[in-house]
Parts: sequence; structure tokens; C-alpha cells
Amino acid sequence: MKPKMAKKPMKRLEQVEVVYSERRWKLLGELRVKTAGIMEALERARLFSVVHGSIGRGDVSQKSDIDVFLPDPPSSFLIETALETANLPINRRLVVQATPSYAMKGYIEIDEQRGVSFPLMKLRPIERDFYRFGGEATLQMLRQNLRVSGVDKRLMLIEPTETGHVESAIVGRENSVASLLGVSVETVLDRVHALLRRDTIGRTGVFIERELSPHETFEMALKKLAYEKPEVRRRLRLFGK
Repeated sequence: MKPKMAKKPMKRLEQVEVVYSERRWKLLGELRVKTAGIMEALERARLFSVVHGSIGRGDVSQKSDIDVFLPDPPSSFLIETALETANLPINRRLVVQATPSYAMKGYIEIDEQRGVSFPLMKLRPIERDFYRFGGEATLQMLRQNLRVSGVDKRLMLIEPTETGHVESAIVGRENSVASLLGVSVETVLDRVHALLRRDTIGRTGVFIERELSPHETFEMALKKLAYEKPEVRRRLRLFGK
């Protein structure tokens, strides 16, 4: 996962219409084809996945990453096997935990732009809502050329239109945004707090980010980290796998 320049949260209240250029529509189509290739490989292995962020919303740029997420994976072995069978290379495998209270996740890097992530422990409802908050789309939605509403890292609500999208700041209207996106108000407030805090003090990094050795499984890495770090044991004890 390559480092990026963080987008600053916006606090303006007006609504802005963004009309996409032909080049942007073409880029969106290309990125969605790449995304569908990964999701189809997982689907053939009967693994359900979603894509979230700008790929789901449509407001892509040349810097857009493809992060396919499996909300409830059966095992990391099946995920890796599905990718390898589809000739999708596995460049790196990492265990990542944003903060001690957040669920630990596995991340399989295909290349600098494409990756697959999945939880290694049970997600809290607010953590599952994170993906819906940013805008998540299923493979079927990609096939139907559908886009979804979601909030970007500037805390701007992106609502797709026929010509592009309309964007507006969510600060101060968290309740209506939660209702629109079908997530809890707590989720919206949590993301607003996190992104405004990042804007104030800067990116602080993640609590855990460890690359797996070639013969190490994600499950083995989780067990080792739980033995080494009381914070991981506590998170497992509170919410389970």
C-alpha cells in the first residue's frame, strides 16, 4: 500500500455539480474492468466481495486505488487460491490494524494499484458501515454500470448524476447523510471525527502493519500477534473472530 497525500476535509455548505469529461468516463470504465476481473475471480470461488470508494461512486482519478473487500471471508487460503487460479499475482501480503480498537485485516497486494482486503476478526457494525459510508458496489452493480453515493476523504458527499456527480459537505448534517447512505449516525460522526483530527494533527500511521513471510498464513500471523500484543488479545476477546 503506497503512501498518498491526504485530501483535506471540506467544510463549505454549498452544493457543487461536477461534469465528467470523456477522459474521466473512459478512466472509470477502465478501472471498473480491472476491478471486475478481481471480483469475478473471487466469485468463481463462491466468495462475495465489494469494491468501495471512488470506484463505487464514480469520482475516479489517476490516483484511484482498487480495493476489493470481502466482508465475511471463510479463510485466507481460499482467497489466495482464487487469485492464483485467475493468474492474478500476489505481490505482498500484510496484516494491518489501524488502531488497537479496530479489527485487524489481511491485505493482499496484487500491484501498487490493486489489492484485496478482508477482516481477520469479527467486525463491529460501525466498522462494517465504514465501507457503505465511502460507497460500496457489488460485482452485479458494476456489470449494470451503476454508481453509488458515498463520502470521500474530504468529507464531501458524492451523489452520482447522469453527467457526473453532485458533491456537498457533510459536516453539520450528519443525520441526513446517515439516512441517505443507510448507515448509523455513529458511523458518520466517527468518520468526521477521524478525518478532521487527521487534518489537524496529520496522518499518524497505523498501529500494526506487518508483512507476512512466504510460508506464513494470515491465521498464523494473527495467532503470533495475539501472543505478542495484549491489545490484539483484548480486541479478540471483546469481539471474537
